Amino acid sequence: MAWTDRIPYQAQVDRPKLRLPDGKRLAVWIILNVEEWRIENAMPRTVLSPPMGQPLLPDVPNWSWHEYGMRAGFWRQFKALTDRHIPVTLALNANVCRSYPRVASAAREAGFEFMGHGFVQGPMHKLDDQADAIRRAIETIAKFTGKPPRSWESPGLTETEETLDLLRLNGIEYVADWVIDDLPQDIATPHGTITTIPYSVETNDIVIHALQHLSSGQFLQRCTDQFDRLYLEGASNARVMAISIHPYITGVPHRIKYLEALLDYVIGHDGVALMTASEIGDWYRTEMSKS
Repeated sequence: MAWTDRIPYQAQVDRPKLRLPDGKRLAVWIILNVEEWRIENAMPRTVLSPPMGQPLLPDVPNWSWHEYGMRAGFWRQFKALTDRHIPVTLALNANVCRSYPRVASAAREAGFEFMGHGFVQGPMHKLDDQADAIRRAIETIAKFTGKPPRSWESPGLTETEETLDLLRLNGIEYVADWVIDDLPQDIATPHGTITTIPYSVETNDIVIHALQHLSSGQFLQRCTDQFDRLYLEGASNARVMAISIHPYITGVPHRIKYLEALLDYVIGHDGVALMTASEIGDWYRTEMSKS
């Protein structure tokens, strides 16, 4: 089956009228991405180019860039989110439960929703055995939290033709890889329906700072601009906004105040429903059952 057959085109203006709980107009979900970068491997992305253009392993400076986020940056973001009582979706490489138990335990105790994000950081199409990696990721999270994850975000949003089927086969109901709309959409698999949850490649600190190399304040500017328009549109039909953050990007000292300002801006609006991935998915399915 062609990709476009699996995800048929839907014009946003033709989508059914959806109502968020308590008359809210915009659902906002915060995705805190917690990843394991193996020091013995090439780094998924870099902040410092190799001397003389000759990459070396271990890549100490770029591994340390990420590691700083796990040791320091995560805790700034954790405080910013928990101080404001904001529901959080923790997209984590499942092995983080073993390699960084202090981080995973804090998230579990705070009631974060654990979202599958692969087993360790790396694209799905480079896995030797994708089915096994998905199964191990789900089993590891289930053992750590006491329940299997219902939602999934592939590393780098990468998929193969088999990924959705394998995810649904292993109990995943909601997936964030498909940044195709401001509302969820159902996708058929041989094992039942899987539902997209609106994610973003632009209100995402990796893109703004690590790829586009914009100034620290641009994260706040872009996200508030996105929020304002979706909040306006939400008066006529519900909208969903994703804010994606990483500990080594917006958890650093010179950027954390912009994340804090963004969170304060979002919660300062009465028409916002703060939700997790599965809460958005459950809401959407309930609303669609009414139409």
